[in-house]
Amino acid sequence: MKNIVVAIDFSQITPTIISQAETLAQAFKSKLWLIHITEPEPDFVGFKTGPQPKRDHWAEQFRKEHKQIQDLAEELRQKGLDTVALLTQGSTVETILAEAKKLTADLIVVGSHGRSGIDKLFMGSVSEGILKDSPYPVLVIPAVAEVRS
Repeated sequence: MKNIVVAIDFSQITPTIISQAETLAQAFKSKLWLIHITEPEPDFVGFKTGPQPKRDHWAEQFRKEHKQIQDLAEELRQKGLDTVALLTQGSTVETILAEAKKLTADLIVVGSHGRSGIDKLFMGSVSEGILKDSPYPVLVIPAVAEVRS
């Protein structure tokens, strides 16, 4: 297992996803590709650029996310892991799968927020989309792990 693509969204589950990916990378001496997908702002799609305050807001958001993912990658590099951080924009599931293909992924690690009902209907499920469409093995990390006795 040479390349592990780790999809993160900076939610509460991100540290758990990173921890699991770190364990795998150490065990298999794999390269970690941390990837965060920023959804395109609907107002920015097309030919109009939008008002300056809105553009400034999104530019600041991109800078913040870029710093966050670079900081996470640096922490893993400090632990001796070969890690690259990628921040890109697009439709989440399709972009993760496209990047996994480019990177010749051996595994995709993704978290599950455990959404159901109305939340799932409106927000969708990235982990489900990846599981459904991925030609690569996928490890889904649950948001809440059950304690087993």
